[in-house]
Amino acid sequence: MAQAQAISSVNLLFRGSIKSSARIQDRLCCSKKLDSLQEFGVKASEFNGLAIAHTRSSFASPCATHAIQAVLTNDKETTSSNAVGEKPLRKKLNKVVLAYSGGLDTSVIVPWLRENYGCEVVCFTADVGQGIKELDGLEAKAKASGACQLVVKDLKEEFVKDYIFPCLRAGAIYERKYLLGTSMARPVIAKAMVDVAREVGADAVSHGCTGKGNDQVRFELTFFALNPELSVVAPWREWEITGREDAIEYAKKHNVPVPVTKKSIYSRDRNLWHLSHEGDILEDPANEPMKDMYMMSIDPQDAPDQPEYVNIGIVAGIPVSVNGKELSPATLLSELNEIGGRHGIGRIDMVENRLVGMKSRGVYETPGGTILFTAVQELESLTLDRETIQVKDSLALKYAELVYAGRWFDPLRESMDAFMENITKTTTGSVTLKLYKGSVSVTGRQSPHSLYRQDISSFESGDIYNQADAAGFIRLYGLPMRVRAMLEKGL
Repeated sequence: MAQAQAISSVNLLFRGSIKSSARIQDRLCCSKKLDSLQEFGVKASEFNGLAIAHTRSSFASPCATHAIQAVLTNDKETTSSNAVGEKPLRKKLNKVVLAYSGGLDTSVIVPWLRENYGCEVVCFTADVGQGIKELDGLEAKAKASGACQLVVKDLKEEFVKDYIFPCLRAGAIYERKYLLGTSMARPVIAKAMVDVAREVGADAVSHGCTGKGNDQVRFELTFFALNPELSVVAPWREWEITGREDAIEYAKKHNVPVPVTKKSIYSRDRNLWHLSHEGDILEDPANEPMKDMYMMSIDPQDAPDQPEYVNIGIVAGIPVSVNGKELSPATLLSELNEIGGRHGIGRIDMVENRLVGMKSRGVYETPGGTILFTAVQELESLTLDRETIQVKDSLALKYAELVYAGRWFDPLRESMDAFMENITKTTTGSVTLKLYKGSVSVTGRQSPHSLYRQDISSFESGDIYNQADAAGFIRLYGLPMRVRAMLEKGL
């Protein structure tokens, strides 16, 4: 799942609270010494792209704004070069917004874009709750790589409220296990990239997704849906770099700070919803994950010997409180991640079918998400009737498939979401869960809209349900089976 950055050790979290009324924009001063690469034209990628961001201030002088230019459609690579002895450009672009993590891949992409497209590079970093408490050094790293500007946006609340909670309400789970952590994060990031591209006057966007993964699709479908005029540059589908060792050598050649060593083993993607692990020994499905690989949750064997009870308040299918305390979406999820993590909740090991056709083995940690999914499903057992649950569950499979495939802004998903919102409007109440050594079990649920009636369900005699009525029902319900048996016996 984690194709956008091969190294997730450089995940970022915006330090401190960011007031929505006063978002700060961080900008790296545009160096007017950008290569004369900008002066010559060449071929462009045919794809379109976008990105997202919150920003911090650091550099005084902003980049000069350039008007968005029309996408070039010439498929032939121009042979013009920007200087004697320098390689020809693939295409001339004005300004590119790059989804940037500060990791090896995206750090190398910055000089590669300048070298091959003669463009200014605006680095964009999205804070979706990666778990690092500060962004210290990120601006300097982007500048050292050759970027003219860094934009950072805090997207945690938007991510949880507008992407995670709708999937939770829909009950969307991919292939029986995957709670769609990376799948939900990509469209919110890509959407922000589109916004940033408009703000800075960029005519293209770029990402560090590999050509083998799902994330390239998720980013680019969002770009297509929100701004089809943007060009998209996907270096992993174009350059000669074949792996991390090549990337390290390229970085050293271009004096780019190398943020990782060749000894890094896992590819990780972290956000407020989950942490995914891929690569190294996990590539063999027969291998058990190493104990020290996990980062969000403790080993269930080492979890407390006493269970912990947690109460989740839900309104119209959306969580609103933990243990009676109302919290914002992002704060609520963070709280449950901490609670679930110390009890070893939410570990998943699965082999999934990627959108691009291959199978992939991944290990996921989703402590808070596992607690919330259990709570919502248990409350629905009170508030939804049999037919509604069956239809909802069947649509949830398609909903999850659309999200996994990057079709968040597809009208079909949006229409299905409207159905889910309407069907769960009575799913209000609370659920009490017991957490113990990796397990989540329900101990109680209640709702003012509960369809459960104790006076009907009780084994004691009641006025509403007459047990004698069951005889006629069984005869009618079983009539097709009885007729078939009569035919077989010649009756």
